[in-house]
Amino acid sequence: MDGGELHRLGRRLIELSRQATGSTGGLTAGELAVVEALIRKPDSTVGEVVRHTGFVQSHVSASVARLVERDVVVSRPDPRDHRRTLLKITDRAVAAIGRRARQRVDQAVTAALPNPADARRVLMLLDELRDLLL
Repeated sequence: MDGGELHRLGRRLIELSRQATGSTGGLTAGELAVVEALIRKPDSTVGEVVRHTGFVQSHVSASVARLVERDVVVSRPDPRDHRRTLLKITDRAVAAIGRRARQRVDQAVTAALPNPADARRVLMLLDELRDLLL
């Protein structure tokens, strides 16, 4: 497998993941990247999210403002340095993300592969990849 094939495989796996887990709640790709950054490191500043995502500060700030408006992210002053603002995912959003993440992918894989034996093999290989890489 070359790098291009790995990239296409990754994109296809993301498509299957989206089919299995359902809607992202209308969040843009940029907003999802901000959410993922805050899941990995709660109580981050906008600057830390900028460094994690690679987005420019204005893009992260606009995404955060929309996420706060939608009750996905909450901001609060840093208790150690009141000039800084800390961001974290709301409890409601954490619960929704958890429910979505726990969805099994079996049905999406079975729908993508008409041969049941192929679907079972892919599911087994996905389990093996998870065990080896995560």
